[in-house]
Amino acid sequence: MAKGSGPCVKCWLALALVGVIILVATGVWNPFPDLWQWASQNRALSEPAPAWQQRLGGSPTSVTIAGNTAVVEERTSVEARSLATGVKLWDRKADWAAVAGADRDAVVAVGKLLEKGYQVLDPETGAVRRSDKDAVAVWTYRNALLDVRCVNAKDCTLTAWDPRGSTPAWSAFLPGVHAGLLADNPKLLGTRRLTARRVADDASGPELMPGLLGLPVDGRVVIVDTAAGRVMQDVQPGREDRVVVVGGRMLRIEARARDASCYFTVIARDPATGQEVWRRTSLNLRTADGAGCVQRDDPQGGQNVVVAVGPDGREVVLDAYDGRYLWVGAAGEKLLAVDDRYALARSADGGSVNVHELPVEATRWSRPLAKEGPAALTRYAVVLIDEKPDRIIATEPRGGRELVNIRSDAKVFAVGPGGMIIGDGRDLGYVRFSGSGSDRPGPGAGRPDAGPGDGKAGTTGPTCDGPKNEVCPPRGG
Repeated sequence: MAKGSGPCVKCWLALALVGVIILVATGVWNPFPDLWQWASQNRALSEPAPAWQQRLGGSPTSVTIAGNTAVVEERTSVEARSLATGVKLWDRKADWAAVAGADRDAVVAVGKLLEKGYQVLDPETGAVRRSDKDAVAVWTYRNALLDVRCVNAKDCTLTAWDPRGSTPAWSAFLPGVHAGLLADNPKLLGTRRLTARRVADDASGPELMPGLLGLPVDGRVVIVDTAAGRVMQDVQPGREDRVVVVGGRMLRIEARARDASCYFTVIARDPATGQEVWRRTSLNLRTADGAGCVQRDDPQGGQNVVVAVGPDGREVVLDAYDGRYLWVGAAGEKLLAVDDRYALARSADGGSVNVHELPVEATRWSRPLAKEGPAALTRYAVVLIDEKPDRIIATEPRGGRELVNIRSDAKVFAVGPGGMIIGDGRDLGYVRFSGSGSDRPGPGAGRPDAGPGDGKAGTTGPTCDGPKNEVCPPRGG
C-alpha cells in the first residue's frame, strides 16, 4: 500500500478531542468528573490504609470528633458518621455547625446564616435536644455553650448553657453587640493560634471555656466573668493600644512609634480591681504591622500563654496570669505551636522539631523533620507533617512515643483520644493510634492532663479551677 493511503489515526484522534471539547463547552456532556472519580475512587488516603475511608457528597469545611461520632461540616449541610465504621448516621441542611461538650456529653449546634436562632442536636442520632429562635451568635466549648441575643443594638444578653442542659446556667446584660458577632464562634479578643499547613486550626475540637471573655462592642472591650456570669469591665482602648483578655488578665498592649521603630509595653491588670499586676517592656507581641505601629492583630498564643519576641530577637512564651517567662528560645529557634503544657519549636538548623514541657526550658524530646515541614500541637498528640516523601506522624506530647506514621499527602482534620481523621477532597478516613483498640472514649479521655494540679501553666494537673479563674468541666464529663 502506498505511503499515506491508510487512515490518519492522529487526525481522527484530534477530531474526537475537538468534539469532546465542544460538548463540554456547550454543557451537553462532560466526562471528566466521572473519569476523575473512576481514577481516584480506589486510591487510599494513606499507606497503610485508614481503618475506614468514605467519600462525602462535598468537600468538608471542618470535622470534629464528638464521642463515638465524627461531625462533618460542609458548605450547606452537616452530617455525622460512626467513628468505628465511617457509616453515615444522619445529615441535615445547615450553613454552620459547631460541637460543644466533650466525649459522650457532646452536642452539635447548627444554624443558618443571616437567620436568628439555632438548634442543639445529639451527635449520634441527630435528634433535636433544644431549639432557640432569637440568638444571633453561639460560642462552643468543652464545658459550656454560650449564645447572645439582642432586643436592639444596645440591649443584648449573653447566656451560658451546659452543653446538654435545658435551662440557662446564667445570663448577663451586654451594652450592645458588635456587628461581626454572627453564627458560630465569632472572634473574641484573646490570642491567635499558631497554625500549620495541612492541619486544621481546630483539630483538637472545642477548648475549655476561659474564666474571662473579651467581647468587642462598638470599639470597646466588654470583659465577662464566665464563672459568675457578670460583666466586670467595659474598657475603651486608646487609639494606639490594643486590649485583649488572656489567662484571667486584661492585657493592654501599648505601641509607640519612635525613631522609625515601634516600642511596645505590655501591662496586665486584674479585671476585678483594675490594679496593675505585671508589666513588660521591649517585647514585640506581633500585633502591629509596619512602622506606623497600628495594632490590627491579637497576640499569638494559646489558652493562658502569650508568645512574644524579646529585644534580642529570641522568641519567648509568657504566662499571661503572672508575666513569668515559661520558655525562652535559643538563638534561631522558631516556635511552631504552644499551649499551657508544651512548646514546639524548630531547631536553629531547621532540621528537627524540639518539644519543651513548660516551664522547663530544656528539650524534653526531639525528632528530625523536613525543613519547612509543618507541626501542630493538639490535646492528644503532636502532629508532624514530613515532606518528600509526604508522611503524617503523630506522637505523644510528653514522651514522644510514636502513635501514627503513615505515608500520606492528606490534611489532618481532627485528632481524638484514639486516632485522627484525615481527608483529601471529598474523601475522609480514620487512622487509629497504635495501642488503641477502641474508638470509644475511656474514663478521663476528655482530660488527658487529669491529675493533681493547681491550674497554673506548666503543671501536669488540669488547667482549670486555678488562680486564672479557669472553669472546670462537669465531673465525669
